[in-house]
Amino acid sequence: MRLSRLLLALCFGFQPATAADTVWHDRDGKAIPDTESRKSANGFGASLVVTPDEDWEAKWNTPPETVPTFREARTVKRGGAVTILIFFANPKTDARNTINVRCDLRVLRPDGSFSINANDVVCMKGPLRGSPTSVRLAAPVLKFIGEPQDPLGEWRVMVSVKDVLRETSLQLETSFILEP
Repeated sequence: MRLSRLLLALCFGFQPATAADTVWHDRDGKAIPDTESRKSANGFGASLVVTPDEDWEAKWNTPPETVPTFREARTVKRGGAVTILIFFANPKTDARNTINVRCDLRVLRPDGSFSINANDVVCMKGPLRGSPTSVRLAAPVLKFIGEPQDPLGEWRVMVSVKDVLRETSLQLETSFILEP
């Protein structure tokens, strides 16, 4: 399994943004350009990560000053597992300090059929706790296990993350290869 390191501090470092600015910055405050799996628009940002880390939840549930590091999976073997995580930052609040972030989730098999095809899923809704600029983990966390009957090849993960109040939608995509 070929893996690269993904350091949240580099991908998710947040600086207050104007409507035209990117949300994601590195530790030195330099803007990080958009990629297929990490985008920002109108002050809202979202990112999509496929990780083989079985301890991803323990890494995420740390004090705010601890920046979690996730490995990023590009391949997974049959019988292996990866977790698909969706992060976002700076959702708009209404007059009651509530947010409404929704997601469309699609996982496309190598044969062109959908493993998952769900629209308008609640990613996070309700009162905003803490700073809006904090990076948040969306409620849908998807686990993929390479079953014997699953087709080998490229599995595409496509997620639309929508800040309903900001009227901004970010189309994210990543993929991994299922190998024998």
